[in-house]
Amino acid sequence: MGQIRVLNPIGVVKAQTVAVPSLPQSWSGRTVGFLDNTKSNFDRLAGDLGTMLRERYGVAAVVHRRKANASTPASPELIAELAKTCDVVFAGSAD
Repeated sequence: MGQIRVLNPIGVVKAQTVAVPSLPQSWSGRTVGFLDNTKSNFDRLAGDLGTMLRERYGVAAVVHRRKANASTPASPELIAELAKTCDVVFAGSAD
């Protein structure tokens, strides 16, 4: 009689706590970033939001970057660039 190998589908969960800073009181002069996950229409949503933030709230600059695709995380270099250049970054998806 042969052996049966039983696999446990339950992975190891690694919990990580990250402190999230509060949003700025004033958006004036800030740089806002958008991290696009490549889903349809996010570029349009980010463009419209960026325009609104500049016109209504005085945002100085908007940075829009795209991930390689929706199913993989953003590269460490992309995250580092956004962290260095932006005061606030919104990550999102649209369809």
